[in-house]
Amino acid sequence: MNKRTRILLVFGGQSGEHEVSIVSAGSVLKALDSAKYEIETVGITKEGLWYWGVKPQEWQEKTGQILPHYRQVTLLLDPQKPRFIALDGSPLSGDGQCDIVFPVLHGPKGEDGTIQGLFDLAGLPYVGSGVLGSALGMDKDKMKAAFRDAGLPIVPHLTLLRSELKEIEQITEKISGLIGYPCFVKPANLGSSVGISKAENEEELWTALALAAEFDRKIVVEKGVKAREIELSVLGNDNPQVSIPGEIIPSKEFYDYEAKYIDAGSKIVIPAALKASMVSKLQEYARQAFLAVEAKGLGRIDFFVTEDDQIYVNEINTMPGFTQISMYPKLWEASGLSYPALLDKLIELGWARFEDERNRRLS
Repeated sequence: MNKRTRILLVFGGQSGEHEVSIVSAGSVLKALDSAKYEIETVGITKEGLWYWGVKPQEWQEKTGQILPHYRQVTLLLDPQKPRFIALDGSPLSGDGQCDIVFPVLHGPKGEDGTIQGLFDLAGLPYVGSGVLGSALGMDKDKMKAAFRDAGLPIVPHLTLLRSELKEIEQITEKISGLIGYPCFVKPANLGSSVGISKAENEEELWTALALAAEFDRKIVVEKGVKAREIELSVLGNDNPQVSIPGEIIPSKEFYDYEAKYIDAGSKIVIPAALKASMVSKLQEYARQAFLAVEAKGLGRIDFFVTEDDQIYVNEINTMPGFTQISMYPKLWEASGLSYPALLDKLIELGWARFEDERNRRLS
């Protein structure tokens, strides 16, 4: 009998997408083939504590309580034998080891390169982008710079620092002149549309800037464009494949956190009603955007498409929502790749990236 691959599913985390991560992890856990995989779990609390044996659904039902059978652990940085150890000294199943980590983490301290760097130091293979791809994918300012350098069309924008908001009159004058209204104000490093506001005038702009500044020291202000929101899923490493496109029809004026996860009125249309030539162009742009930030494994690329067929690359998400109804797996399912087969492929790609990295000369 073939030995099953030991998968360590890591979820939760300290970001505002903690709850979304738990739901995503529950879907992944349910879909992983138990005949192929032996699955261990680690849940990370909002305070940043790591617990072995946390099950997503149980944690969700217990509203994040730490139950007696959960054991607090830490990762031992031993590239010869990377493993987790319990802080109370008790033994862990499989000696705390795994073959590959599947970090189903969204947002800062999970999707931004920080935990990826930890796994690299420990010598652990993992699913998804490495440090650089994750960091660029999280930072909307540097992401857009990478897109622009790759010749991709992006919405006009400017970036501010929280410290600059002391000069609020100068800032609003600058934004009014360079960007105009309506505009969207976003924390540079956050996901799931948390902290994003639309501003139609100066007063709304002040409120939006103050909100965004609560979440990040860097703030991106984008020109508002009237457009359809089109998304495509990307899968691969150096030669990525791209799915068919889907369209988001938000229940609210724009697709914020509430429209994504709370209000059931938002609609997903797959495939998006687009001309074949437009689909081909979007797929090529999605591939280029994925490569521009050096993403690996998976990514969802979000676009704006205007009435006159102008395309803008909005952003990449390097660990998109992974529930059964999330756009990333649904687009692949509609493209002919089932949810379980998609997980198999992502694990294969994580291994391939690890082997590629391991073969490079460091000294």
